[in-house]
This record gives sequence, C-alpha cells and structure tokens, in this order.
Amino acid sequence: MHSTLRRAIPWLAGAVICKTVVTVFWTFRDYFPPNFDSYFLSGRDAYFFGSYRWAFYAHIISGPLTLLLGLVLVNNSFRRRSSGWHRRLGKVQVALVLLLVVPGGLWMALKADGGPVAVAGFTSLAVATFATCFFGWRAAMARRFPSHERWMQRCYVLLCSAVVLRLIGGLATILEFDNSWSYPFAAWFSWLGPLLALEWWRRSFGTTRPASTDRYKRQ
Repeated sequence: MHSTLRRAIPWLAGAVICKTVVTVFWTFRDYFPPNFDSYFLSGRDAYFFGSYRWAFYAHIISGPLTLLLGLVLVNNSFRRRSSGWHRRLGKVQVALVLLLVVPGGLWMALKADGGPVAVAGFTSLAVATFATCFFGWRAAMARRFPSHERWMQRCYVLLCSAVVLRLIGGLATILEFDNSWSYPFAAWFSWLGPLLALEWWRRSFGTTRPASTDRYKRQ
C-alpha cells in the first residue's frame, strides 16, 4: 500500500495539472480579446486597460508554461538521462517565474476579489514563490544540488496553487459556498495546503535527508 500510494499520487497530480493547463488554454478565447462577461474578467473592465492588462497577460501566458516545464524538471529520470536539458529548461523556468509569473501575480493580487484577506494571501504567495525560486537558483549556481532540489520542489508546489485554486473554486460553485469567505480561504489554502503536504510527503517517505551528490555528479 505504501509503495502503491507513493507511485500513484505523483501520476494523479500530474494528470490534474495537465488537465488544468488544457482548461486554461481553452479559456484564452475569453482573454484575446478580453470578454468582460466571462467568469474571471467579470467586473474588471473598469481597471483592465492599464498596467493590470500587462500583468494579467504576462501571468496567464507564463503560468501554464511553468506548470508544464515543472513536470519535466521535477522528474528524476529526466534529470539523470538529460542533465544538460535539465539545466537549459531550468534556466527558462527561473526566468519565467522571476520575470513574468511573480511580477504579474503580485500586481494582480492587489486587485484580488475577497477583500484584504485575499489580497494578503495572494501577495504572500507571490513573495513565497519568488523566494523559493531565487533560493533554488542560487543553490544550483553554488552546486548545492540537494538544496536546489528541495527549493525548486517548493517553488513548483507554489506554482501549482493555480491548480488547487481552480479545484476549490469548482467545489465552491457546486456546493454553493458564499464567495465572501470561500475566496479568501482559497487565497491562503491554495498554496499553504500543498506546501504543508509537500513537507509531510518528504518526511513520510524519508526524503528530508540530504540527497547523495552522486545522483548529481553529471550536472
């Protein structure tokens, strides 16, 4: 049961992430040009055509790309077989996160629905995502690869908050929860929940110990 669960959860998570990315790409038809009758853009026409527009497009275009790249980069088999490509794609990932995903998300957070609690939640998410990606990049530059792996796993989990946020939103719609409290809750749980789950996973499956540098010797 232990080994089956360990193998099944990553595959299930990957399938949900891929489905979410496809859904996001499908909703692009509401964003190009912007349709203010669509779910996310409803009520945003008053401030959309300004700096928010550039933050929004930077975030929604780069975000799905980082989810797909992350699936490849966190795969140990790919890293062992293609360390060169791991480095190249990793540089692209870091650039996307630090230069597009985080700045766009931070600017959008200031206009988040749900009041100050939601604004604080999404702002904290942007700061945490930047920090984990930056520390992961610095660790790689210093060739501290076990530390790099841990930081980038945390970064990817934070990027996956977009997936969790959609799942919570769908569940809230089905159960007809009040948005006045469900959205602020989602703004925090969508990233704190997965981050805590990752740390539990690492402890439960014995991955908190420093990884052997042998597995990184070709990097």
